[in-house]
Amino acid sequence: MTDKKTRVHFKSNRHAPDTFPNTPEGEEVFTITPERYETAAAHYPEVAASLDVSIDMDTDHWEEKMADAEVLVCWNLPTDNLAQVAPELKWIHIIGAGVEHLNPMTWLPDGVQLVNNKGVHATKAGEFGAMSILMLHSHMPEIVHNQRSAKYESLYSTPIAGKTVAVVGVGNIGRSVAGHAKRLGLHVLGVSRHGNPLDEVDEMFAQDKVDEVLPRADYIFNAMPFTSETRNFLNRERLGLLKHGAGVINIGRARTMDYDALCEKLQDGSVSGAILDVFDPEPLPQDSHFWNVPNLIVCPHISADDGNAYVPDTLDLFFRNMRAYLNGEPLLNPVNPSLGY
Repeated sequence: MTDKKTRVHFKSNRHAPDTFPNTPEGEEVFTITPERYETAAAHYPEVAASLDVSIDMDTDHWEEKMADAEVLVCWNLPTDNLAQVAPELKWIHIIGAGVEHLNPMTWLPDGVQLVNNKGVHATKAGEFGAMSILMLHSHMPEIVHNQRSAKYESLYSTPIAGKTVAVVGVGNIGRSVAGHAKRLGLHVLGVSRHGNPLDEVDEMFAQDKVDEVLPRADYIFNAMPFTSETRNFLNRERLGLLKHGAGVINIGRARTMDYDALCEKLQDGSVSGAILDVFDPEPLPQDSHFWNVPNLIVCPHISADDGNAYVPDTLDLFFRNMRAYLNGEPLLNPVNPSLGY
């Protein structure tokens, strides 16, 4: 490490309906404060001693702080003329796993690397995934719907071992869900861009084989990022391949799935239940018809975010990457701008 201090700027967002975070609760969870930074820095004293840090909200003092910043940590950023605004910038840490809000990445200056928060979400999302699969298996969406209608109906279920789940999008989150599902005794089918084998998955398939996978699954767990390749990936035709009575979960991105087609299948009973944690737009408008679709549980985008540890885990990843940067080593979680993830 050198004696020269590395300038780092942290940009958090005030909550607003049209941005992230979009609730007051979210602002509390995702904001990097000086106190949170100092707590994390205490675990990396040698790295922290090499940094000159500024922390702001939104674009407060943006141009002033970015004039000599080498590193930016943020969710979103003003991208116009970034090379002129931040001539010393070397890398950007996006505090989410998904980076589709920054596509197309033609704004990224040459020589500036983008990394994401991949891995921070895996523990919480894995537990949510196991819970949601078990909820579908135990008919909980229908039981909740019956409660709203004051309908008392005994909906029995069996132990889940032996059922089949298809995890569509086996990144860090999907892999964590697959591991939980396998421990519950499910047969796990996995779909990823390349279909490379994974220990947590019984059978892996590339994305172009998904039509062979969907009819075999009792439950579909979608954790795909939103890119040009995944737009409407689980479309009407593919949802039509599901076995009768299958259950559907989506914690990836809303635009990877045809929600109108899914709602029709919920209404006619060909899909037994669904749990959706992602919508477009968010927050879900009060007049959205999704609120009243039978056997659909609406979650407010909380499946993968640890309300207590999100910022500490994010800062831990940042410090590990900063140590690598100062030592001239490759950064963790590089984003491929041409792929959008």
